[in-house]
Amino acid sequence: MKRNKMNILKEIIAHKREEVERRKELYPVKLLEKSIHFDAPAVSLKKYLLREDKCGIIAEIKRRSPSKGVINPHISIERTSIGYMQAGASALSVLTDEKYFGGSNDDLKLARKFNFCPILRKDFIVDEYQLIEAKSIGADAILLIAAALDPDQIKQLSRQAHKLGLEVLMEVHNQEELLNNIHDSVDIIGVNNRDLKTFTTDLETSVSLSDKIPAAYVKISESGIHDPEDIIYLKKSGFQGFLMGEHFMKQSRPEKACADFISRLKEKMNV
Repeated sequence: MKRNKMNILKEIIAHKREEVERRKELYPVKLLEKSIHFDAPAVSLKKYLLREDKCGIIAEIKRRSPSKGVINPHISIERTSIGYMQAGASALSVLTDEKYFGGSNDDLKLARKFNFCPILRKDFIVDEYQLIEAKSIGADAILLIAAALDPDQIKQLSRQAHKLGLEVLMEVHNQEELLNNIHDSVDIIGVNNRDLKTFTTDLETSVSLSDKIPAAYVKISESGIHDPEDIIYLKKSGFQGFLMGEHFMKQSRPEKACADFISRLKEKMNV
């Protein structure tokens, strides 16, 4: 029987909990707190998404995924991350999950080394330890997935993230997840347009939830964005950020694909 994304998500979360327990032993909190990044101020993802000289795109580095398989396994983190930012992206998103997405903490560390910009740690956060880990590797923001956490967990993890100086992007797929998880310690709300059961994407998922997201939150749309017209359409519905990964990563030179995309977007917006 074919697994749907909900089943895969449960599998990933179960594995992540085991992985975190192993990492706690290998890299104790006291060791993580000695990182050169630990006391450094974060670069605000919220502020960069709202900057008028930026396009709102969070450009992602992702080698593979459970749904798409191998995408771009031999990517140069240095070249791609620098190229994304030179292209005009507002921020970077770096997958750090190894088993399912082919990423690593070293990928984010490398992106941090070469870029002064907001970096989102894209992973499956289930434990406060991962927040400390995120801070230690140079992340500015973390992702909390409403489909993988209950409201109390999101509240607790988001508050702890704020104590560490990290911003919080909460990802939702539907109205129930959104309304159950609106907290003052969440900074950005992202609507994932991918259906967890069918894998299909539909921008109308974002559009239908837009007016239900309070104005205090920066709104971003995730998945299924393939054309500059998609961003123009989402902007009209009030979205300020756009997470794009696969569209760029499936090209041999993701940074060039990003530059071409942003150039076409600016032309269409007459900027």
